[in-house]
Amino acid sequence: MEDKEKLKVVIEHWIEHNREHAEEFREWAGKAKGFGENATGENIIKAAGQLEEANASLLVALESLTGEKS
Repeated sequence: MEDKEKLKVVIEHWIEHNREHAEEFREWAGKAKGFGENATGENIIKAAGQLEEANASLLVALESLTGEKS
């Protein structure tokens, strides 16, 4: 596999991996809030949002690499 194709696969993997983590972050944020750790929960939610922002940049990078809209 040439590097360009490998990069495409890696970016797609990062995007999926970040989605999974963001989902898990939100789950744990809810648990934290459930036992009274509201500030902790809010910061975990913020981190999930930052992963989604990273994914937006990765999607643009992927589109640039492949010439296709996702």
